[in-house]
Amino acid sequence: MAVAASVLTDQQRETLGALCDTYVPSVDVDSGDPVEREFMARAASAMDVPALIEQSFADTLLPDEIAAFAGLLDALAAEGFAAAELDARTAIIHAFRDQDPEAKLGLHSLKSLTLLFFYALPDEQGHNPNWEAIGYSGPVSAPPSPSEAPKTIRVEEVSGASAALECDVCIVGSGAGGGVIAAQCAEAGKDVLVLEAGAYRNEADFKQLELVGMQELYYGGGLAASEDGSISILAGQTLGGGTVVNYMNCIPTPERIVDEWAGHGIVGLDDYEAFKRDHIDAVMDRINANAEATTQNETHQKLMAACDALGYEHRPIVRNVSLDDEPEQCGFCFAGCPRGCKRSAMKTWLQDASDAGSRCVVGCHADTVLVEDGRCAGVAATVTHDDGSATALTVHAPTVVVACGSIESPGLLMRSGIGGPAVGKHLRLHPAYLVPGVYDEPIEGWRGQIQSLVSDKFADIEDGCGFLFEATSMHPGIVSASMPWESGAAQKELMQAFRWLAPFISVARDHGEGEVVIDAFGRPVVRWGLSDPVDERLAVRAHVELARLHRAAGAQQIYTLHARDIRWRQGEDFDTYLSALESASYAPNDVTCFTAHQMGSCRMGSDPSDSVADGRGELHDVKGVWIGDASAFPTAPGVNPMVSIQALAHRTAEELLAS
Repeated sequence: MAVAASVLTDQQRETLGALCDTYVPSVDVDSGDPVEREFMARAASAMDVPALIEQSFADTLLPDEIAAFAGLLDALAAEGFAAAELDARTAIIHAFRDQDPEAKLGLHSLKSLTLLFFYALPDEQGHNPNWEAIGYSGPVSAPPSPSEAPKTIRVEEVSGASAALECDVCIVGSGAGGGVIAAQCAEAGKDVLVLEAGAYRNEADFKQLELVGMQELYYGGGLAASEDGSISILAGQTLGGGTVVNYMNCIPTPERIVDEWAGHGIVGLDDYEAFKRDHIDAVMDRINANAEATTQNETHQKLMAACDALGYEHRPIVRNVSLDDEPEQCGFCFAGCPRGCKRSAMKTWLQDASDAGSRCVVGCHADTVLVEDGRCAGVAATVTHDDGSATALTVHAPTVVVACGSIESPGLLMRSGIGGPAVGKHLRLHPAYLVPGVYDEPIEGWRGQIQSLVSDKFADIEDGCGFLFEATSMHPGIVSASMPWESGAAQKELMQAFRWLAPFISVARDHGEGEVVIDAFGRPVVRWGLSDPVDERLAVRAHVELARLHRAAGAQQIYTLHARDIRWRQGEDFDTYLSALESASYAPNDVTCFTAHQMGSCRMGSDPSDSVADGRGELHDVKGVWIGDASAFPTAPGVNPMVSIQALAHRTAEELLAS
């Protein structure tokens, strides 16, 4: 594969190639199975992985960021890395990780990219040569044709070096919050324009391919993370936002959380039953939230058996889905639902808005909110076209709703110099941890509904915080990138058990908080860690309890997503294993932690020193600018937040229209 833009020196390129072939080496095995022999013999470079990584540097990184990776490669070269034998290269990697946090972060990133490309890169036929050896099916069906699944949401085309549009309400972001407000305002007769940074993709574009889905539908191509690598950030960036790629877990905002938010001064939350009737129930009805179509695949049956064995209550989740979904395909819905069963914002609220006359501009990054004499005047944005050209777009609007996610929303306000001192503060992330169990029969965790069971046994165990038990689907790119890595051969052996893995997860309610800042280029940067002692204890406890669940379900082996292998096998002392989990490192890049729920960074409240918007949702310091997404949450809800986002946005739309 030719690299379009060379950003490394020849020596750095040689070192990168050796590094990739250390993470995924060619290993000789004495096996009568030709598929296994070919898999073990296939190195990363055989799939052009080093060239792909260099290309990704050229496409996505700034010069200073490329220089940081180049410096790491230079440091490895100084150790004679490329010329060393495989075992010596492996030892050098571990030594570098142990000695320098910055080197650990860089190596973690390169390891993740190497494994992601190796296991998830499809060829022209949509297949990866490693899938057969690990028992992964890949896509189970082709997407419908564009004529079978036409795009029906109205898109406003802009062109040229600059353009201007006018509207009554400009909504920045088209996800769970922005979509609801767009529908409410359009149906009330307002001229609505929705700006979305991602593209408009629907069923005809959803190919059930992990890497393609990440690159096309996720913020940062699915590779976004906090500044120090302590948490990976999964957020949607497509028309419909995270609702297009989420797991459809519809949990109403708990009454205690609504009461807590009312205490922060949020208007309309003092009567829970009224809020539930007017807003929660309204959105649950529109998105067809139901449990009738919920079924448990092998992973969730194991989780259910574990909960039963330990006496933990559990329940099937309520999902926003039509009743004709096909579970065989549902394990791929993190990359979009090709059947159109998922009642995402694209299929519901945005369609309602379009039917009522709203327009949207896609590929549109909001640069600043325009303010004149202390009042909203519109948005300055950049529209990037498929050919790489760009249009500077000015939207003239007296009302702007900021709903572009809890990372980009504070970034937009900070670039605009508005929002007050609390912008970016109080970020909550619902940190999630995954513990796989290896079973003695195939699980095939990519088959069946991606999420279908929840237990809140440990939801409130310390100062109002705790975690939910859930499960997820298994796909080889992101899983391999998160697995422990002792050596390339050991990692390949782990992946050969892929069919037998069941992934249980915990989703915690944050006790502490992080923040979003902007860098010198105006880009939002997430700062988060386990600095709060309650959150740290919850992280450890979650690993212990997830391991107990797997043992109760009959797992033959249990391991975590720590960087170094921490594993239990049948016959070994389990209490000793739990002690190892309790004493393990939970520092950045020593254990994989995910967030699929970003919240609170532009929160509502009555105190302008501690909140960005007032109790209705309008900024304290600029009239006409409203917060319409999860960044408005005063605190973390402790449950999957889609319904909470939509219900609060439904209420905010009423406040906006009444203003």
